[in-house]
Amino acid sequence: MSKGIWRLTVSDHFSSAHQLRHYQGKCESLHGHNFAVQVQVQGRDLDPKLGIVMDFQELKTLLKQVLSELDHRNLNELAEFNEINPSSEHLARYIYHRLAALLPGPGATMHAVSVAEGPTSIATYSEE
Repeated sequence: MSKGIWRLTVSDHFSSAHQLRHYQGKCESLHGHNFAVQVQVQGRDLDPKLGIVMDFQELKTLLKQVLSELDHRNLNELAEFNEINPSSEHLARYIYHRLAALLPGPGATMHAVSVAEGPTSIATYSEE
């Protein structure tokens, strides 16, 4: 029997301001977004008693913890974005690594993080 991969997806959001340095357009000025975030973790094995990769509620709680660091902040003022722009791409990578460090191992691992500035602009980060 072949082994498959299960992927769990949870979503949340946060509101923040940012500006893109050296952009040469409207986004160089300070502005805000209601960022939507979608996270996928994956696993090859299920807990033998529960039949789950990870509890959805636990994953949502960990995501909320990471997003609380970004919510209602000027992202440019955070140390992580002193040298790089707080673009959706960099935010997706930041959330990916912050959440990866909090996951209970070894069953669930990060797959991807998507950050949307709006319904038509989404950046996704994965290390595959």
